[in-house]
Amino acid sequence: MQPHVFTGKSLAHLLSKRPPIFPIKQIHAQIITQTLVLSRDLSLTDSLIHCYLHSNNLSSARILFDNHPLPPPPTLIWNLVIRAYSKLRHSSEPIRLFRQMLDTRSKPDKYTFTFVISSSARRSSVAHGQIVHGMVVKNGYLLNLYVANSLISMYAVFARVDDACKVFEEMPERDVFSWTSLVGAYTKNGNMQRASDVFREMPLRNDVSWAVMISGFVSCGMYNQALEYFHSMIRKMKSNEAVLVCALSASANLGSFDRGNWIHGYIDKTRIPETSNIMTALIDMYSKCGRIDHAYRVFDKIPHRDVQNFTSMISGLSIHGLGKQAIRVFHQMLAEKLKPNEITILGVLNGCSHTGIIQHGSSIFYNMENLWGLVPKIEHYGCYVDLLGRAGFLAKAFGMVKNMPISPDLVIWRALLSACRIHRNCCFGERVMNRLEQLDLQSCAGGDVLLSNLYASLGKWENVARVRKTMGKEKNRSEIGCSWIEVDGFVHEFRVADSLHPQIAEIREKLSEVLKRVGLVGYAVESTNASFDLSEEDREQAVALHSEKLAVAFGLMNTARGDSIRIMKNLRTCEDCHTAIKAISEVYGREIIVRDRSRFHTFRRGECSCKDYW
Repeated sequence: MQPHVFTGKSLAHLLSKRPPIFPIKQIHAQIITQTLVLSRDLSLTDSLIHCYLHSNNLSSARILFDNHPLPPPPTLIWNLVIRAYSKLRHSSEPIRLFRQMLDTRSKPDKYTFTFVISSSARRSSVAHGQIVHGMVVKNGYLLNLYVANSLISMYAVFARVDDACKVFEEMPERDVFSWTSLVGAYTKNGNMQRASDVFREMPLRNDVSWAVMISGFVSCGMYNQALEYFHSMIRKMKSNEAVLVCALSASANLGSFDRGNWIHGYIDKTRIPETSNIMTALIDMYSKCGRIDHAYRVFDKIPHRDVQNFTSMISGLSIHGLGKQAIRVFHQMLAEKLKPNEITILGVLNGCSHTGIIQHGSSIFYNMENLWGLVPKIEHYGCYVDLLGRAGFLAKAFGMVKNMPISPDLVIWRALLSACRIHRNCCFGERVMNRLEQLDLQSCAGGDVLLSNLYASLGKWENVARVRKTMGKEKNRSEIGCSWIEVDGFVHEFRVADSLHPQIAEIREKLSEVLKRVGLVGYAVESTNASFDLSEEDREQAVALHSEKLAVAFGLMNTARGDSIRIMKNLRTCEDCHTAIKAISEVYGREIIVRDRSRFHTFRRGECSCKDYW
């Protein structure tokens, strides 16, 4: 019995159905083995290339493309191959193929330019895109809607607002993508005012347009505005995943539990799929709003957890000072055969640092590369130096910094200096400061303040005067202490010695009453870190008006008896405020949760969750 012989027409019909990869290879074999005529049939070759690309078999398609029977291949085939490579994130092949196409005198069309411009947006420099832009003009495709949209989007990636605007203004017709790309150019450049103006002018908006605006506000630290736009959006249309993740991030950064919890309720009510990204954002939001219990509930509810879910949970536990629990979740992750990433390791090391778990932290740090193939980056070294320094191993931490395979940055030196201040070691503090000055005195980023406070804590006022004199010659670079508290959906901001809040007179009076009351149970002002040129009485007054104390007083005035008080602060909580808030939590029977620059402190019944280790 003779084998069935396929005709070119029958094979072409089979290929037109875009079969899976195994039948494609069988058809390919038929074409090769039957006759020389079939193997040189242009339409069959082109159909095979199309089928291989449709099945994501780029290597087989490329072999056929490079050996095309009619050099050069038709423009359609060039476009198919360029488009396939343009989907690869870091591939330079679309640009190379485009140059090759021009060398063969093949004529690019609007699709060619669209794919090549999209690929140019992923290059390290705008130069490639600018060259292609010039060729677009030369070939007469600038007025094409899709080509122009690609150009605006490409210039937006590189924050080239003027170039994006010029293309936009020259377009004879625009669609929602054109407007959204221009908004994206302004948000990428940090110009949210102009982005808002363009957004309001848009004749039509879709969920992507809203996502670009809301993510722009979050990127610029304008979290309240991000949430305002989120609520405006959901009055008009259903939110998408990207917008929800941004809105939850805004709530997390504001420490706004009420708003973040409302968004969670919205997700449940509208039956939006609980994707990995949304669950990760929920864990992060609850953690950063001081509700690690809620974060755990979300985490436990996820049926199939991934690395991002575990990493968010570990990081949340760590900033709450729950190092042992963070390590337990980390081991649970390893037991589920998931490989940690660099951020996971940072979270675990951070937890070890805040809890003083030296042995486990050291084991994880030194085995990163052997066990998980992760080469420690400067952030991992910074965490490990902080772990050693907080635990009092100053010499070992100093040795680690000096012998690092990568150059330590100022953050690491400052972490070491902060450890010297915690352990009141002037000798190491001066050595670290000398290194800081050798690196770049202009960028010491508060190192001089830390050294000054170290001397002040030891009562070495002459040394304080010397450091402050040096500081006086430089522009003041230290951050002003700010604290935020949310009451009834409104966020109130307080600065050290605040006089701007509309209730400031009543708040100061309440704070004075509170401090007198806690003084009766043993609280005494610790004023050594206040300005050295003040009298003891004035030092005590300066410390008394720290921003978190004002926020606590406001919370006691404006929340119901027994309610928790949640405060955010931009700097590390000082020793006096820490002691004072412990006493306030005991005297007033309140849970007070303070999120400072590096971690959470949960004060209950006169004790803090950090156990005075922070």
